[in-house]
Amino acid sequence: MNTAKSEVVTLSYDDLVSACKQMGTGASSTRVDFNDIIDKAFGSTSLNSLGIIAITDVPNLLELRLKLLPMAEKLATLSSEELDKITAHDAAYQVGWSHGREKLEGDKPDLSKGSFYANPLTDDLAETMLERRKYANDSQMAEDTGVQDLLKWDASIQLAPSDEDVRKLAKSNPAFFAPNIWPTESIPELEATFKDAGELVHSIGTMIAKCCDSYVSSRCPGYKPHRMEEVLRHSKCCKARLLHYFAMEGHSSSSSNDNDTDFSNWCGWHNDHGSITGLFPALYIENGQIVACPDPQSGLYIKSRSGKLVHAELPPNSLAFQIGETSQVHTGGLLQATPHAVRGCSGRNVTRESFAVFMEPEYHSNMDLPEGRTFEDTQCAEAEKWLPPNVRTLKSRWKPGMNFGEFSNATFAAFH
Repeated sequence: MNTAKSEVVTLSYDDLVSACKQMGTGASSTRVDFNDIIDKAFGSTSLNSLGIIAITDVPNLLELRLKLLPMAEKLATLSSEELDKITAHDAAYQVGWSHGREKLEGDKPDLSKGSFYANPLTDDLAETMLERRKYANDSQMAEDTGVQDLLKWDASIQLAPSDEDVRKLAKSNPAFFAPNIWPTESIPELEATFKDAGELVHSIGTMIAKCCDSYVSSRCPGYKPHRMEEVLRHSKCCKARLLHYFAMEGHSSSSSNDNDTDFSNWCGWHNDHGSITGLFPALYIENGQIVACPDPQSGLYIKSRSGKLVHAELPPNSLAFQIGETSQVHTGGLLQATPHAVRGCSGRNVTRESFAVFMEPEYHSNMDLPEGRTFEDTQCAEAEKWLPPNVRTLKSRWKPGMNFGEFSNATFAAFH
């Protein structure tokens, strides 16, 4: 298998926090060139960009990782009766437990992993939107300019003109709006830990978005200032996914194979369609014990814009963040998502536990390009040429004039 190993672009947590504070005051940083870092991590101009950045030395990450990730294995080994209690069939399995519902490789069901989905920011997105509308429409609250500044960005308040419209929207789009389901009887500690982990990732993702805004603004005069940061800071549409990758006993990852479909046996090739995705470092478990990854060829792989297959190595005690296709549209292609997959461990009864947080706009939020950018800019021809066969092009799912909900539905239809 013709692959290259690569450490991803890194930035320390302290430097990220410092940068965001300096951006807020208008001061310039002399310690780190953040525009250069964002360009190397996410920028469309570099064919070697992997669409990912690692934030190192994140406070509380190690404790949360060791507390949360073993619960993925606990979930996967619950009885079928217990799993059925946390399975939302009517929500397209986008809330609660899901196994074998995705079709990522040649229209075959993906049985290699099980997932538990929940929104770490709110248990009921529709009710949160209704509560926010109440504050926005309250005459006394209208005198509070701080509250109004917080609320006026949200397109759903203007585009869904009544509470009844919000309820109808939620009922017709359960994959977006279904309330969280928690295994309160079988794993009561999951809810609080899951939410703590999701909120940590979300807070750092918002800071990265601020740096991305600075980068894009320097290259696109028509870009709306703070667009990515506003999406992440104010949207309550956030989906986190606790993943259990089942053991691949008898499989050999050392065999030479350049076929994209055969390669991605733990998680198929795909682009994330949201704004930014945050990833915990994976945990490996064998016979109930945490172990080091036993297979050097296992793990996260990324297809660079030049077609190079890269085994991405993340530093310890780091959170990884990948750019998504929504940010690709919002920045007019100046930032671009990259296809990625997960390769399984060979030969041993080892499972992989992981946690991903998908940060994205709310349903009615627009998917318009910045002024001065074109439809053709959104995905460079070189990057599109090297997409794995099963990764649908962005232009096959997104059209100008769509809102985020419509784009998401088109993406779900392509992969489920």
